[in-house]
Amino acid sequence: MSLPIEGADYWIRYMKMPPKIYAFAHPNGDGTYLIFLDPRRSRDQQIEDYIHELMHILNEDFCNGRSIIEVEAS
Repeated sequence: MSLPIEGADYWIRYMKMPPKIYAFAHPNGDGTYLIFLDPRRSRDQQIEDYIHELMHILNEDFCNGRSIIEVEAS
């Protein structure tokens, strides 16, 4: 499961998450990203989580100065 994002390389990793955290993206500082998904969620849920994290990358949410609370609320 991987969609290209022009100008950004990213890798998917699986990691068990704490309750109510299903996925997150992490910028590496060199234009690349890691997207972490919880392997305990269903494939359909993982796809939704993956798309959600891709949108953070596409929207440049890591460099817009907004808090995670503001970003997730919008």
